[in-house]
Amino acid sequence: MTQPQITVGILSGKEIEFSFPVKFSSSVGTEISGTQKVIYQDGKIHWQGKEYDELSFIPPQNAHAFFELKDVTIGINFHWERKEVQKFKGELKIIIEGEQLTAINVISIEEYLTSVISSEMSATASLELLKAHAVISRSWLLEKNKELRMKNEEFKRTLQKDSAANSSFFIPNSSFIKWYDHEAHRNFDVCADDHCQRYQGITRASTPQAIEAVSATRGEVLMYKGAICDARFSKCCGGAFEEFQNCWENVKHPYLIRQRDSKTEKQLPDLNIEAEADKWIRTSPVAFCNTQDKKILSQVLNNYDQETADFYRWKVSYSQQELSELIHQRSGIDFGQIIDLIPVERGTSGRLVRLKIVGTLRTLIIGKELEIRRTLSTSHLYSSAFVVDKEYEEKGHKEDKIPSRFILTGAGWGHGVGLCQIGAAVMGEQGYKYEEILSHYYPGSTLEKQYQ
Repeated sequence: MTQPQITVGILSGKEIEFSFPVKFSSSVGTEISGTQKVIYQDGKIHWQGKEYDELSFIPPQNAHAFFELKDVTIGINFHWERKEVQKFKGELKIIIEGEQLTAINVISIEEYLTSVISSEMSATASLELLKAHAVISRSWLLEKNKELRMKNEEFKRTLQKDSAANSSFFIPNSSFIKWYDHEAHRNFDVCADDHCQRYQGITRASTPQAIEAVSATRGEVLMYKGAICDARFSKCCGGAFEEFQNCWENVKHPYLIRQRDSKTEKQLPDLNIEAEADKWIRTSPVAFCNTQDKKILSQVLNNYDQETADFYRWKVSYSQQELSELIHQRSGIDFGQIIDLIPVERGTSGRLVRLKIVGTLRTLIIGKELEIRRTLSTSHLYSSAFVVDKEYEEKGHKEDKIPSRFILTGAGWGHGVGLCQIGAAVMGEQGYKYEEILSHYYPGSTLEKQYQ
C-alpha cells in the first residue's frame, strides 16, 4: 500500500478568508496569490465575481509552499477555545456543506501526522513519546477511516460513507444516557479539532525531533489479532486506565483494559466500588502521570493547555445557585434547587458512568462520562472521576436543608482510555522506548508496518 492522502476539514462558515504567499493553481485554470475571500450565497461558492460548486487550489512543487486560513477556531467547546490564523501545506479545497462553506486540506498522511503530534503536544517532547504518539495517531486515523487501507498500489477513495450521528442515546424511565464518538464525516476524513485529533498545519513549529519521530515509525500501526487498534488517548488518566465500554458503546476492547499507570505499583483497588473510588480520588497514589514537573508538562502541553495547572487531582466549587443554573442551562431540564449528586455507576478508573442528579423538581440519572462532564461545566469538566462534598448554612438540621455549596474533588483530565499523554511523557523521560510505552497503555497489542 502506498502512502495515502487524507482530507481534513478545517473550518466552516458563510465566508472564508485565506491567502497564498506564493502562486497556487486553481481548479478553474488560473494562478492565484495574495488574500482571497469566498462567500456562500444561494447554494453556490462566490469567488471573484463568479459562481462555483467546488474550488481547489493546488500548491507549486515547492516543499515550503503553504496557504493561510483566517479565523480558525481551536478547542471548540473547551475552556481554551479561541480563533487563530493558521498555515497549512498541501491543497486547499472549498466545498458546500448545508448552507455554508467548508475549507478542506488535502495532505499526505505522514505530513498530517507531523502536525498532529506537534498540535496534540509540544514538538519539544521526548523522541520516544513523539514516536509513540505518531503510532497511535496513525492507528486511530487508519482504524477510523478503513477506506484508507485499501490494498491497492494506487490509492483511491471508492467507499461511500454512511450517514452517521455523532452520538447515541436512550431514555428509559428516569435516565438519560448518551455518549459521543467521532462521527463519520461525510465530505472529509477527519476534522482538525479535539473532536478527532488536533491538527493545526504548520502553525505550530515542527521540530526536527517531531519529523524524526514520524519518519522513524513511518507506516507503523498498533494491531490486535489482525485488526488495527482503536488507539484512544487522553491528557491524564489520573493513575488508572478506563475501559472503552464505560465511555462509548458497549464494546470491550481487550487492549483497552483496567490497569494502574505504574510499573512499580501494580495493585489497583476496585474503583467500581464507591468507597475505594472515594479514597483513590481524595489521595495522590503513585503513578506515571502523578507529576508536577514543569519540564515534562511543557513537553506534553501547548501554551493554552498549560493555562490549567492541576491535572492529576483538582477541585471545583459551585454555590447552590451556580450549580442549579448551570445544570438547567446545560441539560435543558429544570431540576429546581439541587439537593444531591449521587454516584450510581463508576468505571475501572473511578470515572462516573452514571450520575443521579436530585433536585427539588426533578430527579434524573445521566451518563456516560462526557455527558456528565458537559452537564457540570460551562465547557467540559476535567473528568468524570470525582467525589462530591456538600456544605450547608449554619442553622437548622442538615436533613431538612438544601446544600449551599457543592465541592467536586476530581482525578485526571479526559476520558482516561488508552495512552495517558502525561504518563507517557514521564515514561519517555525515564528512558522507556516507544514500544514499551505502547505495550504499557495497549496491553497485548503489536506493532506492524502498513506501508513503506
